[in-house]
Amino acid sequence: MARTTFASRTYRDDAVVLRTYKLGEADRIVVLLTRDHGQVRAVAKGVRRTTSRFGSRLEPFNVAELQLVTGRNLEIVSQALGKRGYGSVIAADYAKYTAAAAMAEAAERFTENDDESAAQQYRLLVGALSALARGLHEPGAVLDSYLLRAVSTAGWAPSFTDCARCGAPGPHEAFSAPLGGAVCPACRPPGAAAPDPATVSHLSSLLTGDWERIAAADPRTARAAAGIVASYVQWHLERAVRSLHLVERS
Repeated sequence: MARTTFASRTYRDDAVVLRTYKLGEADRIVVLLTRDHGQVRAVAKGVRRTTSRFGSRLEPFNVAELQLVTGRNLEIVSQALGKRGYGSVIAADYAKYTAAAAMAEAAERFTENDDESAAQQYRLLVGALSALARGLHEPGAVLDSYLLRAVSTAGWAPSFTDCARCGAPGPHEAFSAPLGGAVCPACRPPGAAAPDPATVSHLSSLLTGDWERIAAADPRTARAAAGIVASYVQWHLERAVRSLHLVERS
């Protein structure tokens, strides 16, 4: 049997750091969303020491070019070159930080068993973190737009016009997360939400990234849309995105 060499177990990839937690006295486990290898869990040895060469590059929300070594249970980070240091800027602002935390948690859930859409999810998350860090849009709006695009990329694109069940032309007044969005009177299940037209229009703008219309929405409409986004995403993930509870809405 041929012996596996170190070189054959080594690969490079760009990655965004989703989450970290301590391991032992000086190490850290990092949960990564990579550009080409999907979600990866790796050990970063010695990064909690003040002498670490790349510890700061492996903080949540940062993007780095990594050299990884395939291990038995976890990969090993052997090199990290910083590419986009969004983490410190985001962490300095509570609204940005909570929005980024919710996005990272959702991205981890979306990609834990889905390698097919991971590359798209990677690009989507990096773009959203960039918008947050640069302050291009209100953090809550960036979060809601990201969540709708992420759930669509994962294969559960919501319908905000035609009936999600039978395809009857809309617009329709009811919205059902289990059925996939807007539903006509014939398909409407008991307990379906009934958002007003302004909220539905705002949801459509969030999905398409119409930032001029998004910015013009009144706070009440934005809050109503955020509630629908959260329920829709959490239904399809089959679990709550806990970080959403920390997000403050104006």
